[in-house]
Amino acid sequence: MLRYTLKRLGIFAGCLVVVWGLVYSGVFPRGLGDSNGMWIILLALVISAPISFVVLRQERDRASEQVVRRVDRMKANLEANRSQEDLADDSARAQGQTS
Repeated sequence: MLRYTLKRLGIFAGCLVVVWGLVYSGVFPRGLGDSNGMWIILLALVISAPISFVVLRQERDRASEQVVRRVDRMKANLEANRSQEDLADDSARAQGQTS
């Protein structure tokens, strides 16, 4: 998961540098007034999103599988705890009825 996040940030940083260079060289228009920095960041986000979607598909699938495994493991642990509590409760009731 951390690997995916770092790769995504890397793609964004690369797009940010490229967009910054293109804006300051005059290829892309500058923002209105003092909004130039925000314009560059938003444009870099818009460009990096589809690139990340395509390039990081396998990494995203691996991260998704890890999340699914963790959730399944947590569900199994929760169910095991419930079963233990039910068994303990049943045995306590059984001992209370025989006494």
